[in-house]
Amino acid sequence: MTVAAILKVKGSHVETTSPGTTLYSVAWELKVKNIGALVVMSEDGATILGMISERDLVRGLSEHGAQLQALPVSKVMTTPVLTCTPEERVTAVMVRLTRHRVRHLPVVDGGRLAGIISIGDVVKYRLDELELEANVLRETLIVSH
Repeated sequence: MTVAAILKVKGSHVETTSPGTTLYSVAWELKVKNIGALVVMSEDGATILGMISERDLVRGLSEHGAQLQALPVSKVMTTPVLTCTPEERVTAVMVRLTRHRVRHLPVVDGGRLAGIISIGDVVKYRLDELELEANVLRETLIVSH
């Protein structure tokens, strides 16, 4: 299956921020929305500039201490950003997430941000797929007996 299948269930909405947003605002937004990362977009919304995640905030805290909350996103965001496309296979995305030790991948379609998937989305999708396979096997066994 493909990334598009995950987005079909999850939706394509992506929480974004700009590079000048304070890290205090980012931390608050992550908390209130119960999410782990924001995509950092250019002011015109056309270009992905970076990602800011909980992990980036922790690393920034160790480098900048209490001053962290006043700093702009651009000081600690992750760049360059790994992305995927809707046509990519979920298994290939799983490998990329694991190999690069990231938890979120923006989905880019035709050069535009089309969604975001997380390791949690990929695991949920895979578990649903396995459950479906198990149900088919159960039904096959019941019918054959």
